[in-house]
Amino acid sequence: MSNPSLDTFKSRATLTVGAREYDYFSLPQAEKNGLPEIASLPFSLKVLLENLLRNEDGRTVTDGDIQAMAAWLTDRSSDREIAFRPARVLMQDFTGVPAVVDLAAMRDAMASLGGDPERINPLVPVDLVIDHSVIVDDFGNPKAFAHNVDLEYQRNGERYRFLRWGQSAFHNFRVVPPGTGICHQVNLEYLSQTVWVNEDGERPVAYPDTLVGTDSHTTMVNGVSVLGWGVGGIEAEAVMLGQPISMLIPQVVGFRLTGKLREGITATDLVLTVTEMLRKKGVVGKFVEFYGPGLDHMVLEDRATIGNMAPEYGATCAIFPIDDETLRYLTHTGRDPERIALVEAYAKAQGMFRDAGAAEPVFSDTLSLDLDTVLPSIAGPKRPQDRVLLSEAKQKFASALETEFKKGNGNDLRVPVKGEDYDVGHGDVVIAAITSCTNTSNPYVMIGAGLLARNAAAKGLKVKPWVKTSLAPGSQVVGEYLNRSGLQPELDKLGFNLIGFGCTTCIGNSGPLPAPVSEAIAEGDLVAASVLSGNRNFEGRINPDVRANYLASPPLVVAYALAGSMKVDLATEPLGTGSDGQPVYLKDVWPSTTEIAEFVRANITSDLFRTKYADVFTGDEHWQTIEVEGGQTYAWTMGSTYVQNPPYFEGMGKEPEPVADIAGARVLGLFADSITTDHISPAGAIKTNSPAGEYLIEHQVRPADFNQYGTRRGNHEVMMRGTFANIRIKNQMVPGVEGGVTVHQPDGEIMPIYDAAMRYLADNVPLVVFAGKEYGTGSSRDWAAKGTRLLGVRAVIAESFERIHRSNLIGMGVLPLVFQDGQSWKSLGLDGSETVTISGISEGLKPRQTLEAEITFADGTVKVAPLLCRIDTLDELEYFNNGGILQYVLRRLAA
Repeated sequence: MSNPSLDTFKSRATLTVGAREYDYFSLPQAEKNGLPEIASLPFSLKVLLENLLRNEDGRTVTDGDIQAMAAWLTDRSSDREIAFRPARVLMQDFTGVPAVVDLAAMRDAMASLGGDPERINPLVPVDLVIDHSVIVDDFGNPKAFAHNVDLEYQRNGERYRFLRWGQSAFHNFRVVPPGTGICHQVNLEYLSQTVWVNEDGERPVAYPDTLVGTDSHTTMVNGVSVLGWGVGGIEAEAVMLGQPISMLIPQVVGFRLTGKLREGITATDLVLTVTEMLRKKGVVGKFVEFYGPGLDHMVLEDRATIGNMAPEYGATCAIFPIDDETLRYLTHTGRDPERIALVEAYAKAQGMFRDAGAAEPVFSDTLSLDLDTVLPSIAGPKRPQDRVLLSEAKQKFASALETEFKKGNGNDLRVPVKGEDYDVGHGDVVIAAITSCTNTSNPYVMIGAGLLARNAAAKGLKVKPWVKTSLAPGSQVVGEYLNRSGLQPELDKLGFNLIGFGCTTCIGNSGPLPAPVSEAIAEGDLVAASVLSGNRNFEGRINPDVRANYLASPPLVVAYALAGSMKVDLATEPLGTGSDGQPVYLKDVWPSTTEIAEFVRANITSDLFRTKYADVFTGDEHWQTIEVEGGQTYAWTMGSTYVQNPPYFEGMGKEPEPVADIAGARVLGLFADSITTDHISPAGAIKTNSPAGEYLIEHQVRPADFNQYGTRRGNHEVMMRGTFANIRIKNQMVPGVEGGVTVHQPDGEIMPIYDAAMRYLADNVPLVVFAGKEYGTGSSRDWAAKGTRLLGVRAVIAESFERIHRSNLIGMGVLPLVFQDGQSWKSLGLDGSETVTISGISEGLKPRQTLEAEITFADGTVKVAPLLCRIDTLDELEYFNNGGILQYVLRRLAA
């Protein structure tokens, strides 16, 4: 890792653990040598401070940066920019494939600039877990798993060959093959070490395990006291190539927990409560750190569930300090005893170990929750922060049906399903999915679901025939303990057969509904529902046929599959009729906390983790038989519709061209509040009549073989055509119309956004996008920024940005700008027919500089709007001036 040339605060010390000695950078010694009272810092800031001490070089990290961390205690916030160097990078295949594509393209570009392609290699460890490509095509039968795996390899063979090449071509790069689990759960159960060790020097150096990941739910690992968060693929590539992450020293909000959860309350109920509270508090861009006596009663799996949801309440991370529970979990999951001893000794030596009797840390702000007050909850129908008490779910759905979905009339409409003896109506649950990293990593809710299924089956209950059921655990460990405990056969009885190991319904890989059900929904324009144990339920994400989506615990997913409708009050109405003819209520089948805990103790042991992770990088016979071609550089296939050499480096010189002002730009889109990266970035199914579908047909791809956008992220031609193409996105330039369309100016023709952008590009007309608040919330999707840039957008002007997307836009050379003085595009009266000129960019742009937009209306009226440049740091400015972060890194390496 790093052997700093400076140690201003004389913090380098030696730690002896057993028979081994480690170097480390001691916070107590730094406190004695000029950093007063740093023992009071939150755990998360101690991790950042250690990172600076270890990497002090007088250039990227100065003694002033380190002193600013101590000075944070005075104001509990800071505007100081620091350089953070994570220990490692985590990727999943949707975001990982384009990152490896970019690395391969950088090798080609390096050769073109006269440099050595071998210089393009990850400089920090990178793990890529293939988990985003399995789809719920088959379900509800014993052959579903094998069939879905076969389909996955048929569809993704080209991508997987490319990743196998990357695994052999790049150093410091490991691939966890398909069918192993979800990246966040594999990270939690195996990859993470809590304390990392670098063996490269004369003596091993111990330091906190830290990372960035190309998925926003990287924060799940905060539960095991690993500081990490999601970044765009662009930013992750820079970290891989040795660049630090530039960040402002964050505010840290302390979340104090007291009490313990009541009988029957799940981790999902807790996390939905926490999500709602933190959304209301306002923690966007801040660290959240949990503390207080409530941690004494909280298992690590519950902590990881809370950490996982950080993107849903907007926090950069949601971390828990190291304590006895951390050590228990590391032991329980089969970690090396020598490493566990190091974690304990290191944390205690650094003042990073939570001691129930110690003084509580200093925070920027605090809030608290008595765990005893948490009640059964779900969230929906469109956002994870919209918590609904289970006891009010029926009533709240009825209200949403009228207000959100405008279905006040025809509430009781039922549509016959062709060829079947049942009908469907508003609120019917057509998808019930136990899915996603959030909950399938938590054995308490998974065992709970299995026990509820057992109890329900014993009473003769069956899932309603219109429900598509699925079980997609986050790791093979889960599959093993469900089998070992005898609960998988019980889940099978209700149709919750294993369909794959990976992200499925939560990311939109729910697969198609049975055709007759889909046709009935379309015929009646029904508001069908899904219930999933996931973390995302944004509009248009789960399935194109399903408009109302609810997040729930795995046991409640099973319960709603039995009830079959959101119009059933699970608190007071029966789930169904038992084999004895009597009504069966949720309370009749809900397992006790004690029984769940007994099953966990009896069936989940450390040997189970050690066995399942012993050959985690080997893969099944499908993976092992993939042939690898290519050497130092990749042999691009011109006809490939999956992997193409992107155009980012075309015509690039060793020195960047001056950045020009934006003159006479046209408006590509006007968007309201809460436009997510799910709206912007290509995701889900590719429609035949879309620009991407037309491209694939032109390249002789049958619609049946389109696959989905996520699997084609290595082909910029497909992805740029799918940018802003979500079926539910609403461009306010075309009021009342959903989908990726715009108005081309000045002729006024309505057309797909991609087609309009290409017409503007041909005419050398720059583009801007206007948006409202929280633009770009959602997953850390690099293509939301890449696609924006490739469409010719020079600037996005919004009321506020989500952290990752703002960073990604800069990483692609797109300027993020924020309205000032309470203005918005609505208050300015824009309709999209205007032209926009933004000057001052070419005159030595500075971080957070105020610029002005001169907006000329169609009638010749001119308005001037002040804008804040949201390039926040000098490093970000360097990236922007180079046309993007990859160009910046490449030029530096080539020099």
